[in-house]
Amino acid sequence: MPIHRTVDVDGVSVAYRESGPANAPVLLLLHGFPTASHQFARLMDALGDTPYRLIAPDYPGFGRTEAPDGFTYTFDRLADVVEGFTDALGLDRYALYVFDFGAPVGLRLAARRPDRVTGLIVQNGNAYDEGLSDAAREFAGLGREVPGNEDRVRRLFTEEGTRFQYETGVADPSLVSPDNWTLDLHYLGLPGRADAQADLAFDYANNFAHYPDWQTWLRTARPPLLVVWGAGDPFFTPAGAQAYRRDVPDAEIHVFEGAGHFALETHLATIAPLIATFLTKHV
Repeated sequence: MPIHRTVDVDGVSVAYRESGPANAPVLLLLHGFPTASHQFARLMDALGDTPYRLIAPDYPGFGRTEAPDGFTYTFDRLADVVEGFTDALGLDRYALYVFDFGAPVGLRLAARRPDRVTGLIVQNGNAYDEGLSDAAREFAGLGREVPGNEDRVRRLFTEEGTRFQYETGVADPSLVSPDNWTLDLHYLGLPGRADAQADLAFDYANNFAHYPDWQTWLRTARPPLLVVWGAGDPFFTPAGAQAYRRDVPDAEIHVFEGAGHFALETHLATIAPLIATFLTKHV
């Protein structure tokens, strides 16, 4: 059974869920927007019989993690906190699962501490220019100083905007449980959360300058790499999945038709065995 705890990281009370033996190889699960570690609850159950320690933290501004007043919401700071989280838990070796926002957070960790990463699983987490859809490029290019752009960003935090992220590109939206996006809306509605998410949205374009560094790490480290991708993702295109093979030629890549941005919502039964096999083979 998963356990749910918090740990202090430089004044941030980081909430996390964990399952598996304490002395087992670690898979660090890094969530996306607008969700939190609860997005991995079903995956952790599906992998429950595998001999791995699964750990999923909530970032500052997400889920049950509580950050102090004045916390600066940038991707650099999210990575700082997650790095401090791994130190606090004594995680000196781990495989990474990165999704959406988890990619710029986790790949920062990999570039900073390459000796720690034993393998990489990417699920709709972009690190290449060709993986950006036109909509993603336009959204990332919004300047906060332009009137109307703040309101445009904040529309993503509404029920309509949240459901759009879960259901767009999905062949059968009835397969997407409303539980996750309903819980996301609860957390988005907490005091200060919309402000934090807006700060991160306007910081997102700063990740693009890091793409060459992350690609260099991939090319030099050649980590065992599994890529699973929902083809209907409105933000990150399947070209972004295939691009990983440019730097890691033996990467295992699976693109799923009928799946969207949150591919686990509809294709968990297919993706979980791929992850289990990958971990058994490489980690």
